[in-house]
Amino acid sequence: MKTDITARLEALRSKMKADGIYATVIPQIDPHQSEYLADHWQARHFMSGFTGSAGDLVVTLDKALLWTDSRYFLQAAAQLEGTGIVLMKDGLAETPSMNQWLGDNVPAGESVGIDGMLFSHSAVGRMAESLAANDITLRTDFDPVEGIWNDRPALPQDKIFVHELKYAGVSAKEKIAKIVESLKAKKLDSMLVSALDEIAWTLNIRGTDVSCNPVATSFLFISPEGSTLFIDPAKTDDAVTAYLKEAGVATAPYTSILDFLAALPAQKVLVEQGRTAERICNALGANTKYGNGVDPIPMLKGCKNKTQIEGTRSAMERDGAALVRAFMEIERIMAAGEPLTEIGVADILVKYRSAQPLYFDLSFDTIAGYGAHGAIVHYSANKESNATLKPEGLLLVDSGAQYFDGTTDITRTIAIGTPTAQEKSDFTLVMKGHIALGTAIFPAGTRGAQLDALARQFLWKHGLSYLHGTGHGVGHFLNVHEGPQSIRLNENPTPLTPGMITSNEPGVYREGVHGIRCENLVLTVPAFTTEFGQFLKFETLTLFPFDRNLFDLSLMTADEINWVNEYHATVYSHLTPLLAPEEQEWLREKTKPLECNA
Repeated sequence: MKTDITARLEALRSKMKADGIYATVIPQIDPHQSEYLADHWQARHFMSGFTGSAGDLVVTLDKALLWTDSRYFLQAAAQLEGTGIVLMKDGLAETPSMNQWLGDNVPAGESVGIDGMLFSHSAVGRMAESLAANDITLRTDFDPVEGIWNDRPALPQDKIFVHELKYAGVSAKEKIAKIVESLKAKKLDSMLVSALDEIAWTLNIRGTDVSCNPVATSFLFISPEGSTLFIDPAKTDDAVTAYLKEAGVATAPYTSILDFLAALPAQKVLVEQGRTAERICNALGANTKYGNGVDPIPMLKGCKNKTQIEGTRSAMERDGAALVRAFMEIERIMAAGEPLTEIGVADILVKYRSAQPLYFDLSFDTIAGYGAHGAIVHYSANKESNATLKPEGLLLVDSGAQYFDGTTDITRTIAIGTPTAQEKSDFTLVMKGHIALGTAIFPAGTRGAQLDALARQFLWKHGLSYLHGTGHGVGHFLNVHEGPQSIRLNENPTPLTPGMITSNEPGVYREGVHGIRCENLVLTVPAFTTEFGQFLKFETLTLFPFDRNLFDLSLMTADEINWVNEYHATVYSHLTPLLAPEEQEWLREKTKPLECNA
């Protein structure tokens, strides 16, 4: 494999020389600026061997470097070894940005070539400005894998299907009407939607184009005069076409989007320049109306309606019941002294989740990290790394599922044997932050960055921290990562708003030792109103116990202990109706109250 990567890089350099390109950038992205990609768009993986969901590969005539964030530092270091590709740890003070590095290392007068369908308009603008300051030209007509990736997978051909109104809560026709109303209020004529989850939400359609993300490869043009879905004709049937027509949506071939946009009569077409490909914007030309933050869909999608919220609550109960059965089996195997690997843990979770009503797929590939592997934030076990569990140490399991009525995402860290003092201390500090965030009350208009320190404060006091965000938005039978909200140190102008579902997942990671993360999904709901305005709080949606054996009660306040006990009582009351007597007894033991004098 390492030899293949080296050969591909050399083939790319030959292509670059022939095209007068000194450097190229291969992003982990598709024309829709997606986080998770169909196989057809996995060019960076093909050229580097790195499988993480974030990271950009830079190749020059004599160097290769890959920028990725803290979730993937350990994974990238292992996967890039022997390829000659240098790991650039993005986000660290000593690591230059990719644009800065290109400006400093590409000779003046040379060109950087990229594929303009894989970079947003705003990303191209930033890159071009940075390079121009160093007399470097940016070309957007260079496809770095054309002629090299000869067995490239075709675009997905699977059929799309309708997400029924009984789950979605609001019809596609109603959603389009709200979007058009918003456009008119801003004196805009139409809108081009590139983001696959926004298209799926707007039209109440779903697909299987991207693993774990029920979306379909397409573009959507929305206009008061009628809308058009650009999608491969093989992906629709007569029933779906009729459904879309009834909603006022025509269909056209996916590959016709650029010609369609170029032929539009004069009008103001809204595109989000941070989420729309450069070539799309170029095709629109003078019709383009940029409006970062003006796109109405993220907020409409992010604030779940009553039907979606009730569906998610129901999905959480079924998911929790599946996890009870899964962890019971894990415990039985370990108690019997039978071998169990990280992949085996993931397989057990799939077995019980897939038996639940309304199950569709996983919401992401399960992260089951035992011992030191738990410190690799987005670890994915393979045949080479697949560790066998021993009766000691910690097991971190981050997993979730897609149900027709909701999406789940939960992380639990459990002690396989008798936990050490450090394991208990680390776990308790993480949980104290989890509880502090989960019980926060805050005024309407509060942003995630204003709450993020609540989850980190106890770790910080002990000189510990984590580099990933604390919370991301979660879709409804859609992408497990969605905006517009987040809870992280980086500023995000979107306020936490009633109806939003967000993760609460602080953690701590000791390289080579263990990783700990504790994650529930929370719903933003009204708390109360005073003369100072409306205040909001979080309702915890996830239903599964935390490991009682990992709490160091000497580090906890009475209120924190009460929170755990009340949460566990809630878990028990919601899940027991779905469980057999033996399963109820197991859960009763796992949710017994913590005692201050224990």
